[in-house]
Amino acid sequence: MVRTVSISVATKGFCDVLDITREVEEAVSGSGLSDGIVTVFVAGSTAGVTTIEYESGAVEDFETLLERWIPSDAKYRHNERWGDGNGFSHLRAACVGPSLTVPFRERRLLLGQWQQVVVADFDNRPRKRTLFLQILGE
Repeated sequence: MVRTVSISVATKGFCDVLDITREVEEAVSGSGLSDGIVTVFVAGSTAGVTTIEYESGAVEDFETLLERWIPSDAKYRHNERWGDGNGFSHLRAACVGPSLTVPFRERRLLLGQWQQVVVADFDNRPRKRTLFLQILGE
């Protein structure tokens, strides 16, 4: 059986990382399914979904890594073509990826003790993001 749920979040942009673990847990718990997988997908080409220990130090380290790896102030051809200044956002999103699949058992996500599901908005402005959760199981 498959259930599809959407959730919306407001972000600040510039690598705003939001913990959405509770929302995913609630969707799984309310799905009527006991065991299976949930895929979390963020619509848009400048955001990504991953896991991290959601604490300020790890989140700041993640942001620092991305700034070193894909600097926001570098020259990007996307910016030259569209003039929107968010070329770095598209590259960061492509590297992190738009989705994540997590198994669940007895309506509980099988995450590690310090592992949370997060959405990261890499765009250069605040956004309203829609995430689609597809819950598959029995």
